[in-house]
Amino acid sequence: MILAVDVGNTHTVAGLYERQDLAYHWRFVTEAERTADEYGVLLQSLFTARGLSLSCVAGIIVSSVVPAMVKTLEDLAQTYFQLTPLIVGPGIKTGMPILYDNPREVGADRIVNAVAAYERYRAATIIVDFGTATTFDYVTQAGEYLGGAIVPGVGISLDALFHKTAKLYRVELVKPPKIVGRNTVNAIQSGIYYGYTALVDGMVERIQHENGAQARVIATGGFAQLIAAESGTIEEVDEFVTLEGLRILYERNH
Repeated sequence: MILAVDVGNTHTVAGLYERQDLAYHWRFVTEAERTADEYGVLLQSLFTARGLSLSCVAGIIVSSVVPAMVKTLEDLAQTYFQLTPLIVGPGIKTGMPILYDNPREVGADRIVNAVAAYERYRAATIIVDFGTATTFDYVTQAGEYLGGAIVPGVGISLDALFHKTAKLYRVELVKPPKIVGRNTVNAIQSGIYYGYTALVDGMVERIQHENGAQARVIATGGFAQLIAAESGTIEEVDEFVTLEGLRILYERNH
């Protein structure tokens, strides 16, 4: 089985693949201060809870946007799995031309998402990832990673509203009953929910217009389901698109 690990700024997602099928998956908080042993104990307990042994893992692939975590996961893989992990970064075979001015600047997760989305559609594609930051990535009809856009994520925006204003408070992010809120809670919910939906749809339409293509649109990340329900441009939501991209890259490099 292949263990795919995607380290984000807020959460880490791990998936165990049996051939092309995602057999098991876990999500836990990313804590760069944790040691390889602490993560090893965590994974061991997660595996045991599913009746699995660490020895069932034949290969490991990792993408990380937290540089400090790379060495930790390398140590973890070598100590607990006796494996050298494949790290997504410069030198890895992606099968996708990266047309960014400096390809080394592109986050590993963005490339992995692009590979998975293009493999699925084989067409011009826009990937919207609702992570700590909300990212938009565009893949051309020819399968080239062209670039994208980055905006503060939904969670960051809510936190900033709470921390930087004296009279506003934290609210649960759900769809409000009306766009024009008649109390503070509904007003904040409306601004975030409909505001981000308009942002997503507006960005997607501008990307399509600029590139002259009616691209397919797939969303992933923590708030994807919520925003997609109101969006007029998101066609599909897949919370595991990053893990699928990691599986594909593992196969291309082995």
